[in-house]
Amino acid sequence: MKRIVVLGAGESGAGAAVLAKKEGFDVFVSDTSMIKDKYKKLLDDHHIEWEEGHHTEEKILNADEVIKSPGIPKEAPMIQKLMAQKTPIISEIEFAGRYTHSKMICITGSNGKTTTTSLIYHIFKSAGYDVGLAGNIGRSLALQVAEDPHHYYVIELSSFQLDNMYQFRANIAILLNITPDHLDRYDFKFENYADAKMRITQNQTPDDCFIYWNDDPVIKKEMEKFDIHAVRCPFSELKEKGSIAYIEDGKYKLEYPTPFNMEQEELSLSGKHNLYNSLAAGLASNIAGIKKDVIRKSLSDFPGVEHRLEKVCKVGGVMYINDSKATNVDACWYALESMKTPTILILGGKDKGNDYSHIMDLVKQKCVGLVYLGADNKKLHDNFDQLGLPVRDTHNMVDCVKACYEMAKPGDTVLLSPCCASFDLFKNMEDRGDQFKAAVRKL
Repeated sequence: MKRIVVLGAGESGAGAAVLAKKEGFDVFVSDTSMIKDKYKKLLDDHHIEWEEGHHTEEKILNADEVIKSPGIPKEAPMIQKLMAQKTPIISEIEFAGRYTHSKMICITGSNGKTTTTSLIYHIFKSAGYDVGLAGNIGRSLALQVAEDPHHYYVIELSSFQLDNMYQFRANIAILLNITPDHLDRYDFKFENYADAKMRITQNQTPDDCFIYWNDDPVIKKEMEKFDIHAVRCPFSELKEKGSIAYIEDGKYKLEYPTPFNMEQEELSLSGKHNLYNSLAAGLASNIAGIKKDVIRKSLSDFPGVEHRLEKVCKVGGVMYINDSKATNVDACWYALESMKTPTILILGGKDKGNDYSHIMDLVKQKCVGLVYLGADNKKLHDNFDQLGLPVRDTHNMVDCVKACYEMAKPGDTVLLSPCCASFDLFKNMEDRGDQFKAAVRKL
């Protein structure tokens, strides 16, 4: 019996373990952190051996194959030992793909993944398709394949997941953009990160489609390096040469595989970045054969995504917006670009090798104050204090929101769009956003 070891027992790892057990493998799960009770119960219910708080080497290094959580870096000591002895290491998505023939709609990019994935899922559900939501959001793909299979899966993929995918095939692959992010995981080389994103096209055939942003110079450069067999489906804001999804004369238009149009003002999502997300989602849905009236209605009534430009409430004439998902500089750029009122911007967290020069002009144009929120705000002071804007230095969410309340005037917007990961002060970006919302509602 082949032995599979799963490293990391979150949503991804626990689901992979259940599928591996179902497929007849000898399964062992190991996590150096504490495992959540719901995942312990899932593993126990399926009679899967697990450990938490440490790794037992002799139980891991004898694996025939290892399924690694995307959160574990390749530099981790156990991963290094496995690599040294040439043990195959794969992702949960790669493993799940071996046991299903369902259609895969896969979305990646530095920014907009969650919104686009959620929008496509919304359209497919509205059309009555048998569809599952998986990857970075939704339930584990492996667990769904094992216990609740669907004809279609809409999957948000990070670069970390793509790193350990080899034979998996996306029927519709979407690449929204490539901007610097997670460089600390890629030897601080942007090219390595960009190459990881392009892996979404691997194994595609002429029967598949590759949807991508036609205006992204990095994608254009990357496409010259990779042998892409899928039908190319570029989108752009304007009808650029070759684009088959675009805006023209106030209309949202798709050319492929059949013509579709609707008024741009009917789109539920606002801001330039969301225009790109809506074009990619509509194109994928049109390719999947969803009826035009369903696409039109779904693009009009999609409610949006939590922690992404989420309006919390108005206090004293000031609007508070939670954009905690903005964990890189480019995401913050898109958020600032969509602001229509004077803005107090909350920045800070775990810096991933950020270059803040990209947002300097927008900060000058849009912001009337800055509030830093991090364990160490030195880099923020070094970059932004020179602008001469009012600045407050904070190290927890309650003090941060209090500072914003004191700085903001009626008609202003307070925007949490931190540019950084959350792990210095918070469990994750959801925890950061939830704490922000709770503190604002107590004002």
